[in-house]
Amino acid sequence: MISEKMQNAINDQINAEFYSGYLYLAMSTFAESINYKGFASWFRKQSEEENTHAFKLLDYLQERGGRAILKALGEPPADFKSIEYSFEQTLSHEKTITARIHKLYELAVGEKDYATQSFLQWFINEQVEEEATAEEILDQIKMVESKPGSLFYIDRHIGKRQ
Repeated sequence: MISEKMQNAINDQINAEFYSGYLYLAMSTFAESINYKGFASWFRKQSEEENTHAFKLLDYLQERGGRAILKALGEPPADFKSIEYSFEQTLSHEKTITARIHKLYELAVGEKDYATQSFLQWFINEQVEEEATAEEILDQIKMVESKPGSLFYIDRHIGKRQ
């Protein structure tokens, strides 16, 4: 059985993961609106991945005898100014999610909840990948910002994400 404190913290993380999905979907619609279909596709797949993370947490909570309580999602921004700004926001957001996962892990350690510590290792590793990917794409965008048309090359390349 999972503690009430851990249940509440995981429920908060479920909300954060669903919000992440909503945020990336907003970025996808923004990219689509400025005709960057590859970036739009990448953000949409990222949205789906974040929703999968939320369900993974939800399923875990229920497997441990806890109850998932779904909360209202905040409204994501609608305008991201540019693709570069979108990825700056992506990197910042992923760092926030990483900090949240670390706090969850610290709570599990404090409660000697070994099952949750083990479960959260996957999320810790996933966040390393999420931050690295966002930073790599942002760096590539910055490299080509003064070269007209180069962003379209990245758009085509990134749109091939499986």
